[in-house]
Parts: sequence; C-alpha cells; structure tokens
Amino acid sequence: MLSLPNLLTLSRIVALPVLVALLWWPHWQWGYAAAFVLYCAMGITDYFDGYLARAQGAVSKLGIFLDPIADKIMVAAVVLMLCATRDIAGFSVIAALIILLREIAVSGLREFLGGLQVSVPVSRLAKWKTTFQLVALGALILAGAVPGVPLVKDVGLATLWGAAVLTLVTGWDYLRVGLKHMD
Repeated sequence: MLSLPNLLTLSRIVALPVLVALLWWPHWQWGYAAAFVLYCAMGITDYFDGYLARAQGAVSKLGIFLDPIADKIMVAAVVLMLCATRDIAGFSVIAALIILLREIAVSGLREFLGGLQVSVPVSRLAKWKTTFQLVALGALILAGAVPGVPLVKDVGLATLWGAAVLTLVTGWDYLRVGLKHMD
C-alpha cells in the first residue's frame, strides 16, 4: 500500500503547508524562491509517482484516489495564496476562479459518474490544461522571487489565462459526457 509512488504522492500533500507558509509574506523574495524550488519538486514527484506506478505495475487504489486529490489541493492552495498576496489580482482573479470552479465541478462529476461505473479518461487537451496551469503558477511564484523581471509575471499571467481557456473547453467536454448519463 505504501509503495514508492504512493509515498511520492503523500509527500506532495505533506509539503503543502510548507509551500503555503513560504508564500504567506508577499514581499519575501527568499520565501518565494524557496517556494518555487519546492513547487518544482512537487511537480516532479507528480510526474514520477504516475510513471513509477505504471512502470512497476504498482498502480494501487490508494494512488488512484490520492493522486488527483494531491494535484487539486496543490493547485487550489497556490491559487488561493497568490490571490491573497495579490500576485494574482484584478481581472486575472477571474481566470483563477475559472480554474478552481472547474476543478470542483469535474471532481463532482467524476464522483457521480464513478457511482454509475462510467469512467471519464483524461483527454490530451486536459493534459495541456494541466501543463499550462502548472507553468502559470510556477511562473507567478518565481515572479515573487525576481520582482525586477516583469516578463516572468507576464508569462505567468498569460499562461494562467491560457489555462483558464483550456479549463473551459475541457470542462465543457467532461460536462457533455456527464450529461449523457443523467436523467
């Protein structure tokens, strides 16, 4: 049950309070730099837990359950902290809100469909959405570490909006599949 892939997934969950603490003070450049390193490490473990589980034939029910939870709480925590510190502000809060609402809606839809024994595979476009989302949040964290380089924040905000658009498209795709199974 506590295989290496599951331990990697759990490490992301355990690291979240540290990541939040490092982002707590909006003008603490060293905190943001450490948060960026930790965020990257968490992203790397996200890749390797799935890769190792498949390569070792160690895909488990615990891993299937925990991996999406770890991903969603990491994204939600970072989005909330970046909004709270005003690293995401103004109109861009709407992009962050779109991302959070879609995560909640798709989780609920997957739970509903799971009860009907209907599986909804992750699409290639949803993987691109996740990539844009992770790059955006990483860039916005890095922007707090290097405030003298505005291009980093611009890249973060642009990819955040790209992720929001892909979020709407993939969210609609999941909803269309789900509606076919509702009375």
